[in-house]
Amino acid sequence: MQFHHHGYVSGDPRVQEAAGTGVDRPADLPDETDVLLVGSGPAGMLLAAQLSQFPQVSTRIIERREGRLPLGQADGIQPRSVETFQAFGFAERITAEAYNIAYMNFWGPDPEHPENIVRTARTEDYAFKISEFPHLIVNQARVLDYFAEAAARGPGRIVPDYGVEFVGLTVHDEGEHPVEVRLRHVAGDREGEERTVRARYVVGCDGARSGVREAIGRRHVGELARHAWGVMDVLVNTDFPDWRTKCAINAEAGNILHIPREGGYLSRMYIDLGESPEDADRSIRRTPVEEIIARANEILHPYSLDVQEVAWHSVYEVGHRVTDKFDDVPEGEEDSRTPRVFLTGDACHTHSAKAGQGMNVSMQDGFNLGWKLGHVLTGLSPASLLTTYSAERQPVAQQLIDFDREWSSLMARKPEDITDPSELATFYLGTAEFPSGFMTQYAASDLVADGEHQGLAEGFPLGKRFKSVEVVRVCDGNAVHLGHHARADGRWRVYAFADAPAAGEPSALAEWAEWACSPASPMSRYTPAGDDADAVFDVKVVYQQPYEDVDITRVPEVFRPRSGSLGLMDWEKVFAAPPSAWTDVDIFEERSLSRDGVVVVVRPDQYVSAILPLTATQELGAYFDANMLAPRR
Repeated sequence: MQFHHHGYVSGDPRVQEAAGTGVDRPADLPDETDVLLVGSGPAGMLLAAQLSQFPQVSTRIIERREGRLPLGQADGIQPRSVETFQAFGFAERITAEAYNIAYMNFWGPDPEHPENIVRTARTEDYAFKISEFPHLIVNQARVLDYFAEAAARGPGRIVPDYGVEFVGLTVHDEGEHPVEVRLRHVAGDREGEERTVRARYVVGCDGARSGVREAIGRRHVGELARHAWGVMDVLVNTDFPDWRTKCAINAEAGNILHIPREGGYLSRMYIDLGESPEDADRSIRRTPVEEIIARANEILHPYSLDVQEVAWHSVYEVGHRVTDKFDDVPEGEEDSRTPRVFLTGDACHTHSAKAGQGMNVSMQDGFNLGWKLGHVLTGLSPASLLTTYSAERQPVAQQLIDFDREWSSLMARKPEDITDPSELATFYLGTAEFPSGFMTQYAASDLVADGEHQGLAEGFPLGKRFKSVEVVRVCDGNAVHLGHHARADGRWRVYAFADAPAAGEPSALAEWAEWACSPASPMSRYTPAGDDADAVFDVKVVYQQPYEDVDITRVPEVFRPRSGSLGLMDWEKVFAAPPSAWTDVDIFEERSLSRDGVVVVVRPDQYVSAILPLTATQELGAYFDANMLAPRR
């Protein structure tokens, strides 16, 4: 984290200076706002944290609850989410309090005594193999707390308006704030009072029973599977030896997915309640917790649970549904109008809880949409950018549903249906990248360039998230992850990987850097006058020489911009690839990067969006021309 660029400050550097709408932010909801977020779940709070980095944009977030969520239902945090937390500045802190999944064990019927269960496999968790970030378990409420902190500490100073529920909305054809939203106070001195707020854009983050979804005429497509599961967070005494290890348990009496929780004592159990009857009143959903505990003890035989406390429990039936579209633009009208209302999270995709995807995918919905709203509302990009949200996220949701349907079916099998006891463990490890959140790949579009030059950077697939690698920071010799230097601040990342000549020598990189500083480059044309040189584009360089051989004073100025009121030079955008005393990784080898040099463009939400040779300056300009607008004067 860099600070002091405006002079020495002695306060907490994580609290950014208030700016724009964050200065004297009104306590009460205004009559008009740029963005109204409905719901303070994972997608909503991430959106708030992201939009707080755009203090020129007026953003409010309403929540029916009277205050913060005390106990969340979701708890699985996949490596891609931890990677996202790192961009928002709290990965280390939340990791310290979370449960880290190191292994997943599998149990099945004892062949000699099938009424008992025995351990059949012990597997390392997939996160160890595919990411520098762990696979965590932590209460959703704590995730929301951290995003709330980021939103409140950002320049926009966004905090939820609690005790306010969504009633309905109307999208008008005209007006600066065309979305008319009807709200009701449900708590406090104003309980029962109704009012109207007009917004430029509305985002429904209001869950599976979304009122926003209903208001824009969208519908969930899919069906409930007639299979019920009880879930409970419990504090117990037990003789089950794997109580603090994640387990999939298949027994004659049913199935359990067991997940230890943070804190050392709490665990979550998903208990198979069997096929649900087709009665109209869904009586299985009223299964008492005592019956769920009894079923758990039957499945765990010969082991037993002595439950001391149930922190939370519920019963649900597996559902696999995707909303027909994630915005309010009718099918076929995308070329004639742009969206005004969006859906995120459970409002547009629902599935079982056992693959640990709901909260994780919801947050990526918010990350995808947040920077786009920020860019459009600050005049950096055309409104057409917003059409890419539904186009990109709906296929991801469908892939999730397909994966979850297969995983849920495997989890619900009876022992007599299992021909290979290792099949579940094999599936768990063989599909690791998908549940980790690393299989998302956005298709070619104006936002994601075609693959003509993919061969120059094979290890950074276009449309997939930028997979970080260690490099050596030239100014101090420290080994750092290149991707960890990028924050969720709404800026584009442009990584220039140098050709062979050293810093200061004639090279393709030197010519590219000279062009990048010229009025013809997008870095010049799309950065508002008076802003810091890197306010919109964070441009970095990685050299092929050892860091000791890179003379930072001879590095082109585009990689050493001056910022802040004091015009201080940024020393931390220049890196070297070869091994040092602190790392044995060469990013050129690790990511199959061309030794002739290559430019890798990464979107504000961390997805690789263009790969070009250093000589392709016209193509780089054309890429940004398709996605950005010249600053308003």
